[in-house]
Amino acid sequence: MGNRLSKIYTRTGDEGTTGLGDGTRVPKDAARVEAYGTVDEANSAIGVVLAVPGLPEAVRRCLVAVQHDLFDLGGELCIPGMTLVADAQVERLEQELDAFNDPLPPLKDFILPGGGPAAAACHLARTIVRRAERRVWTLSALEAQGPQPVSPVPARYLNRLSDLLFVVARVLARHENGSEVIWKRERA
Repeated sequence: MGNRLSKIYTRTGDEGTTGLGDGTRVPKDAARVEAYGTVDEANSAIGVVLAVPGLPEAVRRCLVAVQHDLFDLGGELCIPGMTLVADAQVERLEQELDAFNDPLPPLKDFILPGGGPAAAACHLARTIVRRAERRVWTLSALEAQGPQPVSPVPARYLNRLSDLLFVVARVLARHENGSEVIWKRERA
């Protein structure tokens, strides 16, 4: 591990810049900072899901692994040219997604975010992951012609993760509430 923080405030960001992992100073609203900051936000939202008592063990195990992946993904985005997330992690998400989805009934209706505290928190995490994916695509487009283009793997990972979180939210809604909250077109 690198330097340990003995003092949390540094005052180095008081002028609107922040340091990347390679020491480069950039504006706090730079596309790269937006990307890894939103990944951090998604990781925190998954932490909220994990804080709900009584989660099925398979969900807990899966989401803890995801949190570690997201920490790596944020690190990759924080250090231009760094690669920490691999296709194998995307494939693992696909396997988890299939395992959680197989016992669920096919979707015939739109599902509203809700169904219980963990399911609702999982839906919120899903939407934050979608935003993180959009931020990574923005960063990728901006740096495509640069000396260190962004790997396509982080965007693929986030895309699969949002799908996984949708399915996990379905699992959790059934676990907590017995069913999902279905959108009703006609509601008089």
